[in-house]
This record gives sequence, C-alpha cells and structure tokens, in this order.
Amino acid sequence: MTISPDNPSPKIRPWHWDRAAVVYVRQSTPQQVLDHRESTARQYALADRAVALGWPRSQVQVIDDDLGKSGQSIEGRPGFQRLLAEVALDRVGLILGLEMSRLARSCKDWHHLLELCARFRVLLADADGLYDPIDYSDRLVLGLTGMMNEAELHILKQRMHQGKLNKARRGELIVSVPAGYIKSPAGSVELDPDEQARGVIRLIFDQFDRQGTVHGVLRYLIANGVRVPVRSPGGPARGQLDWRRPCRETIRHILRHPLYAGAYRYGYRPTDPRRPTAGAPKRVRGSGRAAEDCQVFLKDRFPAYITWDRFEANQARLAANRSRADAAGAVRGGPALLAGVVWCGRCGKRMYARYGGTGRRPSYVCSTLRSDYGLPLCQSTTAAEVEEWVAGQVLEALRPAALDASLSAASEVEEQRRQVTRHWEQRVERARHEADRAARQYHACEPENRLVARTLERRWDEALQAVRQLEDEFDRFRRSQPRALGDADRASIRRLAEEIPSVWRAPTTTPADRRQVVRLLIDRVVLVVDPGDDRVAVRVEWAGGAVREHESRRAVSGYRRQRDWPRLSGRLTTLHRDGKTPKEMAVALNGDGFRPPRRAGRFTPEMVRRLLDELGLRPRVPRNPASDVALVPGGRWLHEMARALELSPHTLHGWRTKGWLHARQVGGRGGPWAVWADTAELDRLRALKECPRLWTHRQQLAKLRVPGPRQG
Repeated sequence: MTISPDNPSPKIRPWHWDRAAVVYVRQSTPQQVLDHRESTARQYALADRAVALGWPRSQVQVIDDDLGKSGQSIEGRPGFQRLLAEVALDRVGLILGLEMSRLARSCKDWHHLLELCARFRVLLADADGLYDPIDYSDRLVLGLTGMMNEAELHILKQRMHQGKLNKARRGELIVSVPAGYIKSPAGSVELDPDEQARGVIRLIFDQFDRQGTVHGVLRYLIANGVRVPVRSPGGPARGQLDWRRPCRETIRHILRHPLYAGAYRYGYRPTDPRRPTAGAPKRVRGSGRAAEDCQVFLKDRFPAYITWDRFEANQARLAANRSRADAAGAVRGGPALLAGVVWCGRCGKRMYARYGGTGRRPSYVCSTLRSDYGLPLCQSTTAAEVEEWVAGQVLEALRPAALDASLSAASEVEEQRRQVTRHWEQRVERARHEADRAARQYHACEPENRLVARTLERRWDEALQAVRQLEDEFDRFRRSQPRALGDADRASIRRLAEEIPSVWRAPTTTPADRRQVVRLLIDRVVLVVDPGDDRVAVRVEWAGGAVREHESRRAVSGYRRQRDWPRLSGRLTTLHRDGKTPKEMAVALNGDGFRPPRRAGRFTPEMVRRLLDELGLRPRVPRNPASDVALVPGGRWLHEMARALELSPHTLHGWRTKGWLHARQVGGRGGPWAVWADTAELDRLRALKECPRLWTHRQQLAKLRVPGPRQG
C-alpha cells in the first residue's frame, strides 16, 4: 500500500479507522499540572494529529483522568485502567501520547499494554512516529522505549532521594515538629513561644520521672485537668495553638522523640515496598528504630527540653515497662510485692505472680516450660514467707536515708502543686485574653451594622461564659488540693520517717508504692524450691551488686512435706505419752516454734486431734463395737486406709464425696465409714494419689477416678 494524502501511513489499515483514536493525557504531579501548562496543551493537541491521520473528530477520545498521577504503577490511575479496558473490548484503533513514558513508567504495565495492542491490532503514536506492535522492528523499539522510561524514572528518583538525603545529613530536612516546638519561616526549629505550652511539655517529663509509666502520666494529667498544646499542621488554622485532651499515644510520642533532647534523626521508620498504597510505600509496623540506629542522627542540633542522658534513661524505662520475658514490666496492681523481679533458680526463667481468687494469698509460679512445651510446673511457692524476709531487708536498707527521702518527697509534692497551679492560672489568663479581644472587636464595630454586631456580641458572650466556667473549675481544683505543708507538718514527717515499718504497713501505702520501692533497690530475687519439703532458698541481688541469701519456709500440702515433720511427730508422741490434752499440746507446739503447713497461723486443738488421728495415737473407736462384723472381706475403716496410703482422712473423705471410693457408713448417720479395697483397688488408689493434677494427665486421671466393680 502506498502513502497518499488519504492514507498518510502504510501501517494504517481500514479496520483502524473503524475504531476510535484515543489521546492519553497525563502529568506526574499536581504541581506540574499547574506550572507546566504548555506540556498539557501539547498533549491535548494530539487530537489534531489523529484527525490528520484520517480519523473523524467525532471518533477521537481524550482520556485525562490521570492528571497529577505518577506513572510508576497502574494503581491509582483510573484513566490507564479505562484505556486497557477499551483496548480489550476492541474499540480502539490508535493510541496517541506525547511520549511513550506518558503511558507507563513500569515495564510490567508497559508490556501488558503492548500485548493487548498486538492482540487487538492497535497502533501507537507519539511525537516521533507511528508504531505497530505486530511489526518486529516497531515492537523492538517499543520494548527499548519502555526500558528507557523505567530507567529514567529510577534515575529521577535516585537524584531526588540523594538530594533529600544530603539535606538530611546537614540536619535541615524538617517536615514537621512535635508539640512544644515551632518551625520558623527560615526553616529553623525553635521552642514554642507560648509559655504555657513549654510548661506542659516540661510537666510531662517531670511526671514521667515520678510516675514511671505512660499511663501514670496520663492519669495525672487528666486528674488535674491539664491540656496538651498542639499546633495544627494544615488547614485554615495552620500554625495556631490548640489545647486538646491528653491521650496515651501523644504522651508516648513526646517521651520517645529525640528532638526534645536536642537531637535530629532521619530514617526513623523504614518503608516496606511490598505493601504500596496510593503510589507510596507503606510504613512497616512497630515502634521504629532507636535514635542511634537511624540513617542520620545528629546530637545538639536544636534547643532541648531535657538532656540526652535523661532521654536515654526514659527510653530504658519505657523498654523495661513492656510486658516481655526479659523485662520486669510496669508496676501494676495486685498484692504480690516481688512481681516482675522473681526468677527461677532451676531453669533461669522469670516466675510470675498467680492470684487464685478473692481472699487467697498470691504465689510465685515458674510456668514457662508448661506454657511453651506442656511440661509440669518447674516450681512454685507461696509469696508471703519470701516477701516477709525481703521486705525486712528493704526496710533495713531504707532506714539510713529515710529522713532525706521524706523531706525530698514533701518538696516534690509542693513543686508538682506549683506546676499544676501555674498551668491553671495560664489557662484562665488565656481565656480572659480571648474575652478581651472579643470585646475590642465588638466595640470597634459600627453600631448601626447589626448584622456584624450581633455575631460579635454572641462571640463576646461565649468568651465571657468560657472565662466564668474556667474560673469555677479552677476554684474547685484549688479547694480539692491539700493545704501547703507547715512547720508542724514537716516535724510530723521527720518523726514518721523514723518509723519506716509503720509507713510501709500503713493503709495509705499501696502495693504499687511498695513494689516501686523494691524495684529501685533490688535487681532480681532468685528462688530455689526444695520439692521434698517446705524449704525455699532465697537469693537477693541488690542494685548495687551486693548479694544476700536466706532460707525460708513455704506453705505445703501436708504435714509430712514439712522439714520439721520428724521433730513434730516425735514431739506429739511425747506429749501424748505424757497424757497432755489436745489444748495443752497445741500450746506446747506453738511455744516450740512449730507451724501448720498451709497457713502462717498457730496450732489449734482441732489440728492436734487430726494429727493424732493420722499418727494412729488416737484411733477412732466405732460407736458400736460390734460393727467390726459389718466389714466385708477386703474392707477397712477409713482412717486405717488413710494411714495405709499415707494420706489425710480428709483427703479420702473428699474422694468419697466425688465417688472415687467404695465406701459406706456403718451404724447410720454419724457412724464410722468403711472402705472396701482389695489388692487391685489399693493399686488404683495409690496410682490416683501419685498422678499429677495437670491438664496433660486428664485422660489418665479419668481412668483412675472410676472405681472398679465391687467384690465381696
């Protein structure tokens, strides 16, 4: 086919003219759309070239949905997606673009378009020529063009990134600043000129030193009505100071940002290109990198609120507050004094505090192996006995510095009160200023211009109401605060400081307060529980490096597991042989220092009677002596079976109520209990006694708890 005015190119066939010619218009950024208008006009002018190539103007379509959109991905480009759909529907004969890079900057998207154009015989045209994707030479040129477009995009991005990184290395790349700072028109970072804003930021850091946790600071700010200063980053109120209710994330951001220590960082939070969103890589989850690990880190670049050493101490404290295996965690509620600092001396894992329920004493349990591998508990012990000795050691260590600490605490309380009172005074002063400004605006208005005067009058009334409301809240706050300390109060504090145990046990001293004191003095407490008796080896590692060891006693499940059981049984035998009554025996045991296994109390006559029953020194006599004839072959009395199994009769009564024993009451209500057990039944009961009460053994326990068929 020859070239003629009616057919300007031999590549154009009649079926091309039967379909539409599409002009694709795109600019990469909104700024280019506004500033580079000639480029946009040249792209729209491609419609005239389509007419020159033989297409009627009615068949020329312009797709300009992607103005201001980057061509590096098909996502977020509805115009390009519409173009692909039109080609796949066989409605397009020619695609025109000022440059092929306008169509796609990605080889994946570019070759996808080429494959569709070749399949449906669609031509492509730019300012340099006309291309047929079916032709080998044109396909080769188009493929090289796509590679050059993607390489050009990479070069542009690298050039921009290196320029950005070079500015960051000088510490001048500042997009936004946190609360308490402003960015001047010259680009420098300065402290917020508002005195109240600076005071609130300093108050947050001071309270974190006292409270130790982000949530503690949050509770303090909310309880005292303190608002956090925030300057709007954009919109009509850009740069204006706004006072908002404090939230946990805002306080955490302030405590973690190194700018408050005068440092500059860049590359704090890396990006993950696997999860793109709207043309930009999505930030990875997590709390970001440490300041020293950032791509750019410069100290002493900006005015600071705190020193760098104080900032590092805050980061260490925040890390220690996290609930992890290698950290003690934040001080929480609960009566366990050593929670967070107790470690297992057997496996080296952290032991956790366990609260069995209301009224039950806490205990320390090493359950890591059971949680991770389903193994039995490594060890456990009740907390009271260990805590009693550790608390005594802590009080002994506190005694020399008690007076200084008490007076320092009183001074800190007065300083906190002064800071909060100053914050309220500044809030009232700001509200009065707003009311005065509203009054000046109202008085400056022309009286006859009622349309404006009514609006200004309403604003003035609202400002006056805000002042009255704030003054009432400030008055209620001052009345709720305790009075200032006088000379008599300070003298009382000095006297009280000499009685540290009284302060330690006072109802006003919370478990969290005691636990905080323990963590300041002790690094860890290592426990080794003797599984054979009630001994617990306690090793206290103090913060200064000193180590102190002690052997304590714990609550166990029975008298026979006590270390003093041989002495206790021998003493009971001697007292019984001397004809002492159970009451006299209880007094003697308490005087000798013996203690029950499950409680920190003292022996009672009832406990002595039960012990005599277990030792066989006071055998239970049946109410009807002739009832021995009621015992079937293989039968025994319940207390005799308890001695044979080395268990308490109360344990066997519990098994009886659960249906785990073959037992019957002889002589009616109130009579003795007879238990049937042959050799096989005795073996089952012994296995039931030895089987651990764990969820991993529940199937084995289920088999052992079912009594066999009764014989005889």
